[in-house]
Order: sequence, then C-alpha cells, then structure tokens
Amino acid sequence: MAASRRQACRRAFFFLRFPQQDPTMTAPSDASLQARNAQLQQDEPKLRIRDRALRLGVTEAELVAADCGVASTALAGSAQEIFSALGVLGPVMALSRNDWAVHERHGSYVDIQATGPVGIVLGPDIDLRMFFGSWKYFYAVVENGRHSLQFFDKAGMAVHKIYRTEQTDAAAWDAFVARFGAAQKPAVVIEAIAATVEADTPSDAPALRAHWLALKDTHDFFVMLRQFQVSRLGALRAAGDDLAQPVEADAVERMLAQAAETALPIMCFVANRGIVQIHTGPVRKLLRTGPWFNVLDETFNLHLNTEAVASSWVVRKPTTDGWVTSLELYTEGGELIVQFFGARKPGQPELAGWSELLQSLCPQTLAA
Repeated sequence: MAASRRQACRRAFFFLRFPQQDPTMTAPSDASLQARNAQLQQDEPKLRIRDRALRLGVTEAELVAADCGVASTALAGSAQEIFSALGVLGPVMALSRNDWAVHERHGSYVDIQATGPVGIVLGPDIDLRMFFGSWKYFYAVVENGRHSLQFFDKAGMAVHKIYRTEQTDAAAWDAFVARFGAAQKPAVVIEAIAATVEADTPSDAPALRAHWLALKDTHDFFVMLRQFQVSRLGALRAAGDDLAQPVEADAVERMLAQAAETALPIMCFVANRGIVQIHTGPVRKLLRTGPWFNVLDETFNLHLNTEAVASSWVVRKPTTDGWVTSLELYTEGGELIVQFFGARKPGQPELAGWSELLQSLCPQTLAA
C-alpha cells in the first residue's frame, strides 16, 4: 500500500458524535445481574443482549463478562495483537453496528495491518478501519451454541463482533481462543468517553466552501471539519446545494432498489467510534421488516432503522480522480447513520451510473 493511502486510511472517518456514557452507576454483582437478566429473558425471550443491557441499566460488556445468557472467556493481549492473528480463522462473519444500522459481511481477515493506534483490514470481502484508542475488553463468547469473538470499548459498547460459521476452521478457532484466553476475567470498569464538541454552523461559510472545492481526497474532508471546527451536518448545510443537498426520506430505499435492479455495485459504510466496516459490491435481496429496511444477500446484510433517519443528503466532493458522490443519512441529533458510494478504488473515476442515480434523487443540479 502506498504511504499516502495508508495515511489517508488512518485519518479516515473520525466523524461520528456519540452521547457521553454515564460512569457513575455502581456495578451490580454478577449474581444479582445474572438473576435480573434471567428474569428478563424469561419475560421477553426475544430480546437481544444489547436490548437487555439497555433494559437492565448496564452495558453489554457487563452482561457478557457476567455470563448473562452467554458463556464468555476473556481474551488477554492488546486489541492489535488479537486482531493481527485473525487471519488463521478462515471465513467468518464480521459485524459492526451503531444504534441505527447493522453491517454484516462474510469473508476472511486478510491484509491485516494493526500495529499502531489505527489499523486496517483490506481484504476483498472484509474491509475495516479500526481506531483502537478506546478498545478495552475482549471476549470469546458462546451463546446458544453460536461462537463469536467480541470487542468492547472502555464505555462497555460493542465495537466489533466476529462469528464462527460453517466455513470457519473450527480447529483454528479453538486454538485461537486457547492462545489468547485469560485465566481470569478482568473487572469491567465503565469509563466515560467524551463526545466531540462541534459547532453546527461554520464561522466562515465562504472559506469552508472554498476549502471544500479545493479538496483532492475524500479522506481530507475530516481534516477540513476539524480546521473549521464544525460538525459534519453543519458543513453540509453551509456548503451550497451543488455540493450537498437534502433529499427525500425514501431516497435510500429508492437508491438501493435501483442499484439492485441494475446490478450497480455500491459501497456501504457503517461506523461507530471504534471502527468503520465497508461493503463493496452489488446488492440483490431487499426486504422491509417493520422499521428496518434490510439487504439480505448471501455475503452481505444491512439492517437500517429508517425511523431513525431525520435527514438524507447527497454530497459531492472533488478529488484527483474526479467528483465523488455519496448518500448520507443522519439522526435528529446529527449523528451519521450510514454512507453509500459507488464502488471505486483510488485512481479510478466514479461510476457514471452511480453519479446519474444520485443526481436523479436531487431536486437541484450537483456540481460538475
């Protein structure tokens, strides 16, 4: 990988804002938590562990560590050491999510670079950017016979999960758990992670627009936000309709339906504060289930809570390869839910079909 691309990856996607966790609650004993969890599971057996944690007023990491509905083994070593060894497992399912979108991708961990505070996985199927600064608790978990590796940050939030599948090398998985398994579980001590404080309006909107128009790489967008000390959504509102314009609430469903119909390959980015997970390729099977709009393909699943989408934007940035256009969805609080791009690699122009599709969603003409 060229040095410039590696540096770009390390800068990329520090763009989400998350509410600060409250660390003041006294942690319950394992026995007390197990009893409360067991009662909740009996009353509402379909609740997932993430939802049970919210209902019980604890974090998901605390439920896993206390063996509430699961059997867990703590993994010893740094996140970088553990991640660097994942290639031995063979095909698995990688899952990353935020509160509003879940991204699941089947494949193998290859081309892993995880020696510093920022890591990358650049396989043809599993494509990740890891920001290890807040990662703290790691477990091998068995839940209802399903094996997984689960990574949590210091606030107890699940950053990334890896699930064993029928294609996974089971012996290599067991050896991996034996290699990193700790004799004892460390206590989970929840720490606050401060939210980034950003202005909703740039102090100099014309200067921001001029800077935007001079961008050479999409990864430089975050640097621009920091320079102007403005939120991502604030920058979109100030840039001008040719660079960023709001579109209808159903834009994401229309885009995915058109991409599926025409076999147009896309890129889908879902992130939390510790990771970005990326799918590149076509989408085929689309299905709505209540508030969730889903992609249910063999190697890629996306679950998107469209009720959480407060605004949708088509965004265009200049690069040395030409204009790059994205569809971005935001919550009422300004958090980025998901991003979509046309499939492309550095050095290649944007797909004409993608540019035309996103322009068709816009009431006004985009920059050209």
